[in-house]
Amino acid sequence: MLPDESRPPTDKEPRPDGGSGPRRCYRHREQETGIACSRCDRPICPRCMVNASVGFHCPECVGGDNRQVRQATTRFGGQLSTDGALVTKILIGINLVVFLLAAYVLTPWLSRDLSLYSIGPQLTGFPYGVAAGPDQWYRLLTATFLHVAPWHVGTNMVMLWVIGPSLEAALGRLRYLALYLLSGLAGSAFAFLVAGGFMNSLGASGAVFGLLGATVVMHKQSRAPLGPVIALLVFNLIVTFSVAGIDWRAHIGGLVAGTLTAAGLMYAPRERRATVQALTVAGVAGLVLAMVLIGTARYGG
Repeated sequence: MLPDESRPPTDKEPRPDGGSGPRRCYRHREQETGIACSRCDRPICPRCMVNASVGFHCPECVGGDNRQVRQATTRFGGQLSTDGALVTKILIGINLVVFLLAAYVLTPWLSRDLSLYSIGPQLTGFPYGVAAGPDQWYRLLTATFLHVAPWHVGTNMVMLWVIGPSLEAALGRLRYLALYLLSGLAGSAFAFLVAGGFMNSLGASGAVFGLLGATVVMHKQSRAPLGPVIALLVFNLIVTFSVAGIDWRAHIGGLVAGTLTAAGLMYAPRERRATVQALTVAGVAGLVLAMVLIGTARYGG
């Protein structure tokens, strides 16, 4: 063996008294051992041995490997979950419970106090509802969980169940929830911006239209057939502009916000995904706030 050649591992180590003897576990110095980690050659006792494909590893080497293992994520960076539709189920449950409470238990004050209600001072002398200022802005969100009739909540919840789970599975729960809420808020904000001087609107349609726009983006990004989802979107737009009493402003606001949010979430480059996605959500939230501020300036006292 040459002087500078690496020496093979040995089960002996120098002893304090100058002799030699069995090596001792690097974590339990009282424990003599003849086994060493097959990766770093540190002596390990039976309590520290971790089975490996070849020999045994020490806890530090095993821990380092675990830290280097990349966590599995959804297609767009979200955390994987066993139930890919949990948030969708919760949203449907909340909408149904709120509808029942507003229609049959806490009527009429619940729907009156939570709807997207706004009247400017030109009609009453001072503003009511959202136009009154920040203490009434909660209506922008609460209105998205209210519905006027069983057919209204039923239609929206069926649509949510049809398109929601696939988006939730692709985005992960947190990103999907952000998409839903931003779409609903944007629909409310745009409706207020356009008609905040005299309006009363409610429903989850803005959020559902946002999910429709996001589904189009997801199909395009994954190069899936666009025909069915485009047909569904066009059909809903036709209904929006042909049936009296439907607030088209909430639908269009939600659709645009959902499409923009999904584009940022789904086309974010992998190496900067978290940053781009966070900026996208912040940007759409800022757009919602801007619409509300402009609307308040137009219709407020």
